[in-house]
Amino acid sequence: MERHKTREVKIGNRIIGGNHPIAIQSMTNTKTEDVAATVAQIHQLTKAGCEIIRCAVPTMEAAKALGEIKKQITIPLVADIHFDYRLAIAAMENGADKIRINPGNIGSADRVKAVVDEAKSRNIPIRVGVNSGSLEKDLVEKYHGVTAEGIVESALDKVKMIEDMGYDNLVISIKSSDVMMCVKAHELIASKTEHPLHVGITEAGTLISGNIKSSIGLGLILSKGIGDTIRVSLTGDPIEEIKSAKLILRTLGLRKGGIEVVSCPTCGRTQINLIQLANQVETMVAEFPLDIKVAVMGCVVNGPGEAKEADLGVAGGIGEGLIIKHGKVFKKVPEEELLPALRYELEHWSETNVETI
Repeated sequence: MERHKTREVKIGNRIIGGNHPIAIQSMTNTKTEDVAATVAQIHQLTKAGCEIIRCAVPTMEAAKALGEIKKQITIPLVADIHFDYRLAIAAMENGADKIRINPGNIGSADRVKAVVDEAKSRNIPIRVGVNSGSLEKDLVEKYHGVTAEGIVESALDKVKMIEDMGYDNLVISIKSSDVMMCVKAHELIASKTEHPLHVGITEAGTLISGNIKSSIGLGLILSKGIGDTIRVSLTGDPIEEIKSAKLILRTLGLRKGGIEVVSCPTCGRTQINLIQLANQVETMVAEFPLDIKVAVMGCVVNGPGEAKEADLGVAGGIGEGLIIKHGKVFKKVPEEELLPALRYELEHWSETNVETI
């Protein structure tokens, strides 16, 4: 798919925009002042595949903690700032690789300029964030409500304000919890700017509702070639955000890597505890650096046929099961050995196949 042309922006040790891969972001939910807890969570997120991490900076103590956090992590660190311009300056002084601000709630133009001047002196990118929930009253009145057009106008006004201050090392973020409004807003802004875009559906919800809204919204936006970084916003463990983001990108063909697990929905022919087996397989395959598809099927009658598009698969029977390779039955094993047999095939996959990443 052809991607929308954007400028390159360097965030710490990572470059976004241009032809660079779409980066996966998340946000810690620890107290940033608690360095140990925050670092531990960032390490977990990094292991899961997070490539840029954002931390809330509500206090001066949190801003100063960024320096110690930065020393102990390997991915770019973004400071999330609201209201107090001094926190933005302190965050940059303490090693933030990027800051996220909404110039509309930072205060006067002089305060915004103080932040911009500090960022300019350090060549630190600024993410200009606009949320539909905080759209200016005059734009709500102009467009007779909260609209995609109003969100885009608000964002571009703030971008122009910073550009007029002599700085254009910017990333734009426009978010709404209304999926279709968010899609329309991204189409509009992509036609008006070459600044990189961070894409997400804000306040998406809990694991199920949030994943559905984010998958539809991000899927539609990314399928149009729009987006340079993404976050799947979920109420819960941020590790789940990374899993979802990786799967969305992989499903759209925008990223390779990681084993794709497919499984049948179960029916009256199911002869094993397929739900348990599928979950066990999904957990197990996460540790293998392979770019293949693994099928988990519930019966030996239809399993081999349904798994023919997978590279590797298992099909359960009464007391026994099948290991399937490239749609053909490879061997029969006792039921209790299905999982170990699949693990063995994955461990030795690279010896006879080349689909490693």
